[in-house]
Order: sequence, then structure tokens, then C-alpha cells
Amino acid sequence: MSENNQKQTFKAKPDTGSKPAVQPSQIDNNWQPQELDLQTRIRKDIRVNWQLYVMFLLPVAYFILFRYVPMFGNILAFRKYRPGGDIFGTGPLTLKYFKEFLKSKPFWEAFSNTLILNGLYLLFRFPLTLLFALLLNEIRNLHWKKFVQTVSYLPHFISMVIVCGMLKELLSTRGPINDIIAQFGGEKISFLAQAEWFRTIFVTSGIWQGLGWGTILYLAAMSGINPSLYEAATVDGATHFQKVIHVTIPCILPTIATLLILDIGGLVGSGGAFEKVFLLQNPQTYSTSQIVSTYVYQMGVESGSMNLAAAIGLFESLINLVLLTCANFVSRKVANTSLW
Repeated sequence: MSENNQKQTFKAKPDTGSKPAVQPSQIDNNWQPQELDLQTRIRKDIRVNWQLYVMFLLPVAYFILFRYVPMFGNILAFRKYRPGGDIFGTGPLTLKYFKEFLKSKPFWEAFSNTLILNGLYLLFRFPLTLLFALLLNEIRNLHWKKFVQTVSYLPHFISMVIVCGMLKELLSTRGPINDIIAQFGGEKISFLAQAEWFRTIFVTSGIWQGLGWGTILYLAAMSGINPSLYEAATVDGATHFQKVIHVTIPCILPTIATLLILDIGGLVGSGGAFEKVFLLQNPQTYSTSQIVSTYVYQMGVESGSMNLAAAIGLFESLINLVLLTCANFVSRKVANTSLW
């Protein structure tokens, strides 16, 4: 084969002057991706996260059925109700039932008892819970810390009926506490039959049952504190106590303020106090144990005065709303932390 045949020559293709598909002048510099409408976004999110929405259905159904639907019953505070008649009452709207309970002495006794019981419980429980959380946070032995947390959380999961049964056994005249008093030469005390002891029993048993459980949010907030803050405080020569005062507490102050606002908002409400008071009270302790929720129960269920019970319940909710709003406003001005 000749040398010319063995060589292959490659020639560059001549420039035909072809133009790009899109000219620079045709590019829109202000173009943005089209935003989907709200309905499309919701539909797309449901398709992607349908498992979460299924789990969400049960709590939503609970709040709708047991929190929102009963609100329609507030109309009974303004209209007369007769058993067997219209469930929303009959007749014109009136403030008769509000005037009736506002002039009632038993109501104001129950209202004052509610404020005193909840106020004493908040006064002792709130700082003790914070102090206990700070102490738990300082435990460095992980196994011991978990043991203390578990032991302190357990009372929260005990049924209120069982707790009240335990209190009745412990505080009865034949119970262990009176046996100890008798061993030291004292006279046995009928704790549950004396009105002056009811508030002490209510507060101390509540602290025992809720102290550990109340530390969960504080401990979660403390776990998010930047460790470099403690390191900087150590370099500056801060003691252990000074680190708690100047680092830990300021970092969890928003959590403290939020929980305090919620507690103040329920100061007049009975919350979980109804079960305990209802199970422990008796006619001999009504002067200190009767609270708004038990009074509503007596008026509505035992006496059949549904209108009066609805009016008192609505009044209680309005007072709680006012307290919550005031506490939120003060917290926003003082601590720059609020719920809204």
C-alpha cells in the first residue's frame, strides 16, 4: 500500500454560521419558577406524607369531639333548658343565670378556694420543679441520672383514683402517719375530716406527683445550651453556682416564661384538680375544698341546673382567658418572651 493511502487526513468542518437555539436577547432575566397554588401544594404534601396525616387524624378528632363541639353547649348559659326539650335551650337570650350565680355566696367561696389552692400549688411547685431540673442537669453519672429521672416520673403515671386511695390509707386515723404520731406521744389527727388540713394535703400530694414530670421541658431546654458558653465561663473563673445563675437560667428563660404564662392562665381553672378534690373532699371540708369545677358538678349533675352550670363554666373560661392575656402581655414587656 502506498504511503498516501496509509495516511488519514482530518479536515475541520467549516463554520456554517449556525445560530444557537436561543438568542441572548430572548432570555428573560426576570423569569421565576411558577408557584403552585395552596390547594395543589396541600394535595402534593398529603400524597408524600400521608402516614403522618393518618396519625394526625386521631388527636384532631379528639379535640373536635370533646373540645370544640361542647362549646355549642355554652348557649345554655343564655337560654332556658328543659330536660327532654331542645338541647340548645328555648326562649329568648338572657343574663339571668349570670346574675344568679354572681349573687351566690357558695360560688364566691368556691371561686376563692380555687384561687387559693391553685395559687399555693403554683407558688411551691413552680420553683421546686425548676430547682429539681437544675439539680438533675448537674448529675454527671448517666446511669444515676436516669434512675433518678425514672423514679421521679413514675408518680405522674399513677391513676388519680389510686393516688387518692393511697392518701386515704396513709392519712386515716389507723394509718402509718398517725401511728408515728402516736409513737411520739401525740394525739391522732383526722387529716381528711379537718378543713384546715385539706390545702396542705392537696399541695404536697400534687408536688409529689408532678415534680419529676415537670422537669422534662426544662431538661430539654438545657440540653440545647451551647457548651462553649460554659467553657467561656470556666475560663473567666466562674464557679459552678455562677454558671447556673449566669449561663443556664438566662438560656432557659424563654421556657420558664412560657410555662409560667400557661400556669397563670389556668389559675382559676380546675384542670386536673377536679378529680383529686372530688375524691378527697367531704361535707366537713367543703369550706376549703369546694372549687369551681366541683361546684359546677353539683349544680349541673346533682341539682340539674344545667343553665347555671353552663354560665359558671363560661365565666370561669373567660377569667382564665383574661389572666392568660395579661400574663402574656407582662411577659412580653418584661422578659421579651410571649406566646403570641
